[in-house]
Amino acid sequence: MKKNFVEELRWRGMLHDIMPGTEDQLKKEMTAGYIGFDPTADSLHIGHLVQIMTLLQFQQCGHKPYALVGGATGMVGDPSGKSAERNLLSEDALRYNESCVKSQLEKFLDFSKGTSNSAEMVNNYDWFKEFTFLDFIREVGKHITINYMMAKDSVQKRLETGLSFTEFTYQLVQGYDFYWLYKNKNCKLQMGGSDQWGNIVTGTELIRRKSDGDAYALTTQLIKKADGTKFGKTEGGNVWLDPKKTSPYKFYQYWLNTSDEDASNFIKIFTQHNREEIETLIQEHGQAPHLRKLQLELAKDITLRVHSQTDYEMAVKASSILFGNSVTEDLVSLDEDTLLAVFEGVPQVTISRSSLEASNTVTDLLSETTKAVIFPSKGEARKMIQGGGVSINKIKLSDPNQKPEFELIQNKYLLAQKGRRNYYLIIVE
Repeated sequence: MKKNFVEELRWRGMLHDIMPGTEDQLKKEMTAGYIGFDPTADSLHIGHLVQIMTLLQFQQCGHKPYALVGGATGMVGDPSGKSAERNLLSEDALRYNESCVKSQLEKFLDFSKGTSNSAEMVNNYDWFKEFTFLDFIREVGKHITINYMMAKDSVQKRLETGLSFTEFTYQLVQGYDFYWLYKNKNCKLQMGGSDQWGNIVTGTELIRRKSDGDAYALTTQLIKKADGTKFGKTEGGNVWLDPKKTSPYKFYQYWLNTSDEDASNFIKIFTQHNREEIETLIQEHGQAPHLRKLQLELAKDITLRVHSQTDYEMAVKASSILFGNSVTEDLVSLDEDTLLAVFEGVPQVTISRSSLEASNTVTDLLSETTKAVIFPSKGEARKMIQGGGVSINKIKLSDPNQKPEFELIQNKYLLAQKGRRNYYLIIVE
């Protein structure tokens, strides 16, 4: 028996608002529904994950998901939740971004053609590119009043700072998307974040007025962190799904560093574990919170889906190097991207291969050869090595006079560690 989609969102804490009749429609038959994605970047970020998981749950419950990439609306700009108008992109840039977004959605949704509820991607530029302005104001504009449009929160909030005509018409453009999908794809439901409610119901209103048809709306909660900081943001900006923009190690670390309160919410929203599994995990976490079982399972599940088994294992290995009892083999096995991601921000010093070979002892290497970056003097280096407080490539040094014969990581790097927390990356060129 298929799961009840609305009930699934409800217990997971995702449901915000739902138009009367929506649940009855979903119980009656397999229903096509869509969510729009902004194609103004060549990658989605974890701020999009709630909507991606909503479509995933929708498909898992037996319904047909459409992912609409707003090639046309990306040329306009949605005022919802924005304080300023955004830059507009060329068609070529938007098409490239669309292909990147689809490849990321394919990790969540089943786009195979063999099933009746296979996912589909559509781009509203395809039906807007030949739509003239005169056609638009006749076919769409005459059905929605200025009073109706002005009443929307997204419009009201921007009137004080200034709202262009382009942005003002955004809700009509999005409303026509819903109408087009309703007429051409029998799509009866639009979903989105709670800030999209006004735009979505403009679509249901347009369908009612133009076709006397029934269409429905459902919105999800906007995710907030327990400490009040913005979900999905770090000091470096967005946490992207593209490994070139956010390394799998940093991606994994974001989820691993989630607070207990957030982890108990996020495990419901961002994984497919069922209710019983999640309740068991939360209970086990409560009995031994120091083991961080929720965070480990959350980080594992999302990293595996967004990236790969290999990326996940590399991220775990990298985490143990900084925070656990790792060994030299773990360090040497890291790929270069992960190594640089792990040690981003630590002091680095570049030396030549000849100067490495000319270093008679590890004491020389850690003081003179590395330009006093690690130790200001041989005496200080020698003293700390004798005290057991220095490692190279996770190998603890004991003899200040031993030769610096270590395997280079990626044939290029040495990792020096002074005390428990002070790391230095030696780049050998």
